[in-house]
Amino acid sequence: QVQLVESGGGQVKPGGSLKLSCVASGFAFDSYAMIWVRRTPGEEIRWVSIISSDGGATRYAESVKARFTISRDNAKNTLYLEMNSLKPEDTAVYYCAKPRQANTPIDQASAYYYDSRGQGTQVIVSA
Repeated sequence: QVQLVESGGGQVKPGGSLKLSCVASGFAFDSYAMIWVRRTPGEEIRWVSIISSDGGATRYAESVKARFTISRDNAKNTLYLEMNSLKPEDTAVYYCAKPRQANTPIDQASAYYYDSRGQGTQVIVSA
């Protein structure tokens, strides 16, 4: 049974930082790219970032590029999202997600379709 458990959210002031974690279990973590998505108030879920199964390749949404860093520790089955220079528009519930297919390069569209998502962790950026 796939389980994804996010943590690390909280409330910070604009310009602040947070580091989210996602502990995965129930599947071969090191065989899957992993994804962060977020749901902002009143909006649908949007993709934030993706990392390849070995951590060697990453991609980011334009809105977070140069501010957020995705990483992973396959020995700990853990995915991270380091968020710096946070803005009020980053306020959202952040979820980690597992793609449907293993061993899919992140330059392929199929890598972005996920079949499992955690319960999410709330991030609030407010003065």
